[in-house]
Amino acid sequence: MAIRLILASCSPRRRELIKYIGAPYECISVDADESCFSKNPAVAVCEISSKKAVAALDDVKELEEEQVIIGADTIVVCDGKILGKPENPTHAKHMLKMLSGRTHQVYTGITLLYKKEGKTLQKAFSECTDVEFEKLTDSEIEEYIAVNEYSDKAGSYAIQGVFSAHVKGIKGDYNNVVGFPVARLYKELKTIFGENFRNDI
Repeated sequence: MAIRLILASCSPRRRELIKYIGAPYECISVDADESCFSKNPAVAVCEISSKKAVAALDDVKELEEEQVIIGADTIVVCDGKILGKPENPTHAKHMLKMLSGRTHQVYTGITLLYKKEGKTLQKAFSECTDVEFEKLTDSEIEEYIAVNEYSDKAGSYAIQGVFSAHVKGIKGDYNNVVGFPVARLYKELKTIFGENFRNDI
């Protein structure tokens, strides 16, 4: 069964990663409530990704059986505390100082909305990657903030950008930190739709 992916995000990083799945896709900008009451990061990212997927479903109106809506959300966790996107430069500096010289976790939640036998179904899952930073000096943090790469990034950094110079190592899926776990997403789509879900390309 050939499917078409509908990504509930216009993030440049996720737009690039979705290409690696190898199926036709489109992107929809959604305005979803990203608040969450869960203290469990794996649960939190799934809840928020679900909200994004449902918001995209409202735009699609009628989901067809060859379509799959993908909602995604990424958070950074340090000492059990969830770090979202920075509110301003001062907030970003605080986050980077907290992460400096330490290992933290990056969680990405994915929600898939699809239709089978006339029923709209939902599947959600999350991936976790450990990321270790080098010890950052105050001047290095100031320099990075000046680049303005931190804006709209969970944890106030982009692992694929200028900040990569300060990443000592990772354990897990690199793409999960960038935007979403491509390998896990591919596996889940194959499980749901079979190995030939891309057979129209």
